[in-house]
Amino acid sequence: MNAIEIRDLKKSFRGMHALNGLNMTVPMGAIYGFIGENGSGKSTTEKLICGHLVKDGGSIKLFGKDYTDADLRMKVGALIENAGCFPNSSIYTNLKMQALNLGITDIDAEIERVLRIVKMQEHAQLKFKKCSLGMKQRVGIAMALLGSPALLILDEPINGLDTDGMKMMREILVDITQNYHCTVLISSHILGELEKIATHYGIIRQGCMVQEITAQAMDARARIFIAYKVAEAEKACELLRKQYANVRCEQGYVRVYDVADVEAVTKYLLDNHIVPSEIKQNKVGLEEYYLEVMTQKEGQ
Repeated sequence: MNAIEIRDLKKSFRGMHALNGLNMTVPMGAIYGFIGENGSGKSTTEKLICGHLVKDGGSIKLFGKDYTDADLRMKVGALIENAGCFPNSSIYTNLKMQALNLGITDIDAEIERVLRIVKMQEHAQLKFKKCSLGMKQRVGIAMALLGSPALLILDEPINGLDTDGMKMMREILVDITQNYHCTVLISSHILGELEKIATHYGIIRQGCMVQEITAQAMDARARIFIAYKVAEAEKACELLRKQYANVRCEQGYVRVYDVADVEAVTKYLLDNHIVPSEIKQNKVGLEEYYLEVMTQKEGQ
């Protein structure tokens, strides 16, 4: 059974298509990275799943049932745009009001549980307005986790966070999926961070799904390259192109794609009196893979 199954989903605003036949499958237990350019339909999709918008056509199923099922709605937690807290109230008070809205009985125990998950047990009495951006995001996730949802939907939860904040957010999301049996759908423009935790990806463009792929399959499909830092990059590129099919100057390095023999390429450079100051062997990451997919789509 999948956590989310979307088929031929449509939504328009004033005659403009936000979603135009979107198909999407999110397996149970996944951290599903939902990526695409601004205006591609990510937030619209998330709001439709949460019931914040009404679809124009298509179907949305959550855990095998129609998404409008009242009991099913209790299994969905979401943080879209912001936490929606009262700034002059404490974190605890904000969580308590939400717990009352949800009809949770043992409120104190539940608040303690969610604060422990987001690593904020010691800040329960802090006023929300005094929280840092990272703390506010964690409070939002804590609110979304009230009632032990089976599906958590997060819209750009790591945007604006510093390095420590992003690291903590990654740890929290992995913990949620591994130890609390929760599926996570997360949209983000920070692909380098998303790549560290996602198990599946969905790439959306202009309201349509371009590609869904597992992290494992993407890694297997990703092109390998050898990167050289050299004093005369253009000269090195020109030389290497005589011997190798795909050579580019990118991000301050000369890259030789689809070649695994580092020793042979390096010897070729040295034999031609080009001495690299740095050598790296790597695979194309999520950001580059995403750009390649989008470029291919534009060319079709």
